[in-house]
Amino acid sequence: MKENAPLRVHFDQNSARPRPGGNFIDKIVHYICAGWLKFWGWEVKGDWPIRDHGGYKSVLVAAPHTSNWDGLHMLAATGYFQVKLRWIGKKSLTTGPFGGLVKWLGCVPVDRSASHDVVSQMREAFNSQDDFILLIPPEGTRGQGDGWKSGFYHIAHGADVPIVLSILDYGNKTVRLSGCLHPSGNYEDDFDWIKTHYENAQGKYNDKFSVKMKAPKN
Repeated sequence: MKENAPLRVHFDQNSARPRPGGNFIDKIVHYICAGWLKFWGWEVKGDWPIRDHGGYKSVLVAAPHTSNWDGLHMLAATGYFQVKLRWIGKKSLTTGPFGGLVKWLGCVPVDRSASHDVVSQMREAFNSQDDFILLIPPEGTRGQGDGWKSGFYHIAHGADVPIVLSILDYGNKTVRLSGCLHPSGNYEDDFDWIKTHYENAQGKYNDKFSVKMKAPKN
């Protein structure tokens, strides 16, 4: 984390500016994705953050996540913001004839065997690149209402990168970039602040969405 950088930042919701720069293809994707979101009645709020607030290296939290439609709308939102996302996948996905394509689509392969620590692998991935936005839905593949997994936090803390909070709110059909957090190491305290961004959000299937810490396994 940059010295003297604010630990917690709320993003302005009065505009929705994409990340600066980008090439001709990025601009085309931006307009296509803006059209997709408009067609489905979604509004985008919040500017893509500056570098110190996770604009080029961050863990991007995406919630609520209760439907397969969420992934499509979230991909459209990141295309709108002119950002390429990375996501964690099994190492086996990146082998074989289509392995190169899966990597190109953003998969970051991890070895989930007991002898390999996912947090350490992600720290190495962040350290190896200057532009790395890792998307993590903290509820898992699709929320079941039993709480958030803490992996997103430990990855960000271990890699010393901010957590950017994105909200897919079906209550008012907005995709919001709400704020960012530089993890302090105190998960409970930081999570209390994160919750304030999601407490009034609604998922497509709202009974499957809950802003709470997942109970640890016995």
